[in-house]
Amino acid sequence: MKLSRLALAIALTPGLALAQTSSREDALKLSDTLITANRDVEQRSDSSAASTVFTRADIERLRPASVPKLLAQVPGVQVANYGGRGAAYGLYIRGTSTAQTLVLIDGVRAGSATAGGAALQFLSVDQIERVEVLRGSRSAIHGADAMGGVIQIFTRRGEGEGLRPHMRIAGGSDSIWERTLGLSGGDERTRFNLSAGLEETAGIDRTRTSYASDADHDAYRNRSWALSLSHSFADDLEAGFTLLDQRGKTEIDNPFGNWGAPAAPYDEYSTSTSTVWLDGRVNDIWRSRIELGHSEDKQENFDKLFPGSTVNNTYRDSASWLNTLTLGNGHGLRLGLDYLNDKVRSSSDFGVSNRDNKAAFVQHSFQGDRFGTELGMRHDDNEQFGNENTFNGALSYQLDGDNQLILSYSEGFRVPTFADLYWPFDGFYRGNPNLKPEKSRSYELQWRSQLSPSTRLETSLYRTDFQDLITTTSDWSTVDNINRARVNGFEATLKQELFGWHGDLGISIIDPRNRETGHNLPNRAKRTLNLNLDRQFGSIGVGASFTAVSSSYGNAANTSELPGYGVLDLRASWQTNSELAFDMKLANVLDKDYSRLLYQHNGQEYGYQETPASLMIGMTWTPQL
Repeated sequence: MKLSRLALAIALTPGLALAQTSSREDALKLSDTLITANRDVEQRSDSSAASTVFTRADIERLRPASVPKLLAQVPGVQVANYGGRGAAYGLYIRGTSTAQTLVLIDGVRAGSATAGGAALQFLSVDQIERVEVLRGSRSAIHGADAMGGVIQIFTRRGEGEGLRPHMRIAGGSDSIWERTLGLSGGDERTRFNLSAGLEETAGIDRTRTSYASDADHDAYRNRSWALSLSHSFADDLEAGFTLLDQRGKTEIDNPFGNWGAPAAPYDEYSTSTSTVWLDGRVNDIWRSRIELGHSEDKQENFDKLFPGSTVNNTYRDSASWLNTLTLGNGHGLRLGLDYLNDKVRSSSDFGVSNRDNKAAFVQHSFQGDRFGTELGMRHDDNEQFGNENTFNGALSYQLDGDNQLILSYSEGFRVPTFADLYWPFDGFYRGNPNLKPEKSRSYELQWRSQLSPSTRLETSLYRTDFQDLITTTSDWSTVDNINRARVNGFEATLKQELFGWHGDLGISIIDPRNRETGHNLPNRAKRTLNLNLDRQFGSIGVGASFTAVSSSYGNAANTSELPGYGVLDLRASWQTNSELAFDMKLANVLDKDYSRLLYQHNGQEYGYQETPASLMIGMTWTPQL
């Protein structure tokens, strides 16, 4: 991020003073706070959004192989993988599609303006401080793409005073090696974190029956580095910036071939985000924050048997001005202005490759002794699609000290991607420049209960109606707004501590229905279950995760069924002293053979392969200086 942008932010906000020194930076370490729902720090219990939070401690305990693997632990979130580390994936929050979920990294929109999703499979988990997952539309706060939910990832932050180096090395099955080296530190006013990592694996064969050129293991290599810095100039003024860069190479199986011929392609990719911010207090009731961001998603596909390459690069610039007013007597007001510019550079000839979006939003909240309300509106002015208004509202009622009901309504929308609109004819289909934005309306009832001091239950019953869904036409010639759909769903999470064991159970039941055909939406299982159990025996920790997924259909016609499955993971850790720790994870212990996505080869359907039973052993060293 250029220093001139920081200077611009300072110039735009003379006289600002910070409300709470490092409040947002401190909140990143806490499990009971939430930032993404209203773009400001609040207690998670005070938010109307159904949410899940993973802190750094959770990530180190679960040791997920990738960000998509971590997200699959969230009730209501399903991940369908194209096989192994570094492979593309489908993300379905409450039955919505990948493109209907907004992904933020340190407040910056990440992802591809052509594919419509973010390349989270390339994001190193060692560079992450915190992950927040919101289930349900938040378009009235975040704008387009937040129909199914919002995922925000925060990069590593400095902690404590002095210097704290850290190093991790891990190895395991399929020639997997993970290496991370970093340094963090700070004092009363300044915090920083700098880290770099390298991840390599020989991979697995992602397809089953295919061309002979696909019958090899598909390797993956990722190089990453991250930097964060924050500084309090005084008790009333703070600024900072973050940088994140991931780049490498992933091999791809292509059972469709190149124009019907066998192929052996691979992707060279780089994804990056940068943000700079200034946070301050104008007076006793008004706090203001300015954020400037930039993200890039670059992917270049090569084919070993054919010359040339396919390039699809996305560049996004954004600016936000956020304001929080504490009006007294339980009333609060949030106001904001957003600007976003998307630019695409591609080897394909898109009719339009650049567009911007300007937006303003306002949200009023009230919290009384028993009742609470929330009412918000956002106005977006898109360069291509004109004006769009979205609304949200919530009513909460505190039954007693341990039980709360929340009734909410929210609207969402998504503008078509550049590929939806302008994809050139490639022998399969072409884009449709006459597409309209997708829209949704959601209704939700939540019950949150502290059943006992050691037992917490949260449930959600919801319905979402969609119109003008963008989908491929029946003859595969183009895409069109031809579908209406609805999703009815139920979610429940139960956190329990019993005899020293910490349990976390999540279940989700959905009915995702195409209302034009009556068929289930493809690649959505109707039932999922996640169970995590952990216990600490002094310096030794043990744990297990079990995930169960019911059957689903691999195509829109519901003629190809993918069977359900259950996967068991085991883990252990040993903190030998204050500086040295070891960990071990056995993934897919029962060596379950399953698939979540289908491909066709020579007229037959097959499922992409998932990672079989595997072992990872790691060592983390944090010397005390």
